Amino acid sequence: MKLNPAVLLAAFCCLAISSCGSTQPEKSEPANTPEKGPKLVGRVASIPADRRFVLIQSYGAWNIESGRILTTRGPDERTANLRTTGEILGEFAAADLQSGSVEVGDAVYSQHVAKPAEVLTTPEPLQPQNEALPENIQKNN
Repeated sequence: MKLNPAVLLAAFCCLAISSCGSTQPEKSEPANTPEKGPKLVGRVASIPADRRFVLIQSYGAWNIESGRILTTRGPDERTANLRTTGEILGEFAAADLQSGSVEVGDAVYSQHVAKPAEVLTTPEPLQPQNEALPENIQKNN
């Protein structure tokens, strides 16, 4: 009995396809990637009468450097941008109102900003400079 090569090829393809579906991909460990979305860091605790800055009650340790832009969101889709001043007293931090409108109780969010990795550079070797040749050089022709 002679087998047809086309039948053998079809049988091999069926076996190969069915075996591919039964293998499960390897599970990789989740990488320690920084958060990409905004993080809730506090709430607006008070707003002085001049409405030029606010006091933020932090939810946890305040690890936000001075000059960082924060965003707020109110229950009626109201938003504002705040710039941290670096003034901290206990669980309260001050921030200047940059734009928008803010009310007491609004949520305060910080967007993660990845810091660039430090690049170590080595000093370049000194290049020899072309020295000026004296004008009275005798040339051999």
